[in-house]
Amino acid sequence: MELDNPTDVMVSVVNIQKAHQVLKEVVYHTPLMFNHLLSERYQAKIYLKREDLQSVRSYKIRGAYHKISSLSKEELKQGIVCASAGNHAQGVAYACQKLKVKGTIFMPSPTPRQKIDQVKMFGKEWVEVRLCGDTFDDAYQESVAFCEQNKQVFIHPFDDPKVIAGQGTVGLEILADIPEKPDFVIMPVGGGGLASGVGSYIKQINPDTQLLGIEPAGAPAMQRSLEQGAPVTLADIDKFVDGAAVQKVGKLTFEICQQVLDRVETVPEGKVCTTILELYNQQAIVVEPAGALTIASLEQLKDQIKGKTVVCVVSGSNNDITRMEEIKEKSLLHEGLKHYFLINFPQRAGALREFLLNALGEKDDITHFEYIKKHNKEKGAAVVGIEVPTAQDYAALIKRFEKNKVQYQLLNQQPELLSFAV
Repeated sequence: MELDNPTDVMVSVVNIQKAHQVLKEVVYHTPLMFNHLLSERYQAKIYLKREDLQSVRSYKIRGAYHKISSLSKEELKQGIVCASAGNHAQGVAYACQKLKVKGTIFMPSPTPRQKIDQVKMFGKEWVEVRLCGDTFDDAYQESVAFCEQNKQVFIHPFDDPKVIAGQGTVGLEILADIPEKPDFVIMPVGGGGLASGVGSYIKQINPDTQLLGIEPAGAPAMQRSLEQGAPVTLADIDKFVDGAAVQKVGKLTFEICQQVLDRVETVPEGKVCTTILELYNQQAIVVEPAGALTIASLEQLKDQIKGKTVVCVVSGSNNDITRMEEIKEKSLLHEGLKHYFLINFPQRAGALREFLLNALGEKDDITHFEYIKKHNKEKGAAVVGIEVPTAQDYAALIKRFEKNKVQYQLLNQQPELLSFAV
């Protein structure tokens, strides 16, 4: 890896410019769009870098194609291997089809059919999908063993200088298109490839621009690593923001992010869901959870970005429509509009009617009710989901519960019990 300064770990501007030349006939130069609604809301100049409009609907094609195209004729003839359950697999598949290279893509067995079909569509006859294991780690281990056995090149999703240089072309396009110097560039962080590439380019061209990485609160691998001073492995993560939820960041990406990122912030998964719904309903923009991370972070950054020029990288739009009910549910829970209770009802006629008449407000809505009458017991537990008009109405609901001596237990703050009960 060539470096402008041998003491730096950053990918050089020259290498990112070379990657841009390789990619310019293959990937879209995606638009950098000024967003009036967000700019007005946060009193700043907000631009969206729309990688959700990329050829494979995410930035991953940049790094995958750049890496594969750099291989020797002998390596290309042998074929390539990768492990992924999402956008990296699609980027690799697209590159294989374009370069006429045989690729074997390992994916976890529970991967949704929609994602498998997308990989096959982009790769056509040039890729073989192999389903194995229950998790990404299972698929990764299988892919590495297969790679060694068949002497093929493994295409890493983020921890590779060629991949990082490819992702860095996003930063090159941002600075080429923006009419003024950005004060902030905000990027999603998973394994760290995008942040490393974009960060390398922008810090060397505009060192005063603040670079912020955004992770889901349930998978803060880069934040924890930066705090500890070395890559750490998270014992358990929330995989909901699947495009940015990793247990461990890369060694190289950690070193680069340590040098280029001003800081890393986390955003709750529920806030990500609210942002997905707002973007769709208000602006007809469809994004995946990882693609919503940067915009979701603006609320907590509003005091810092006021009056500033801000770029949010929208990383992808590969969202499975079957997840929308889950997204709506998580949003309602996060916004304080939906509450689940375990309620002990007296096992007698009229108990439910009294609850409906006395404990609920006029606009409160029961959206879930699960109860089985048990004989020879004085009380019976029911799981009740109640949606309130505004978050402020929750206090009034609890006041009515207590006035009417309702025996309840709130399940919202007990995710394991809630997932079991609902």
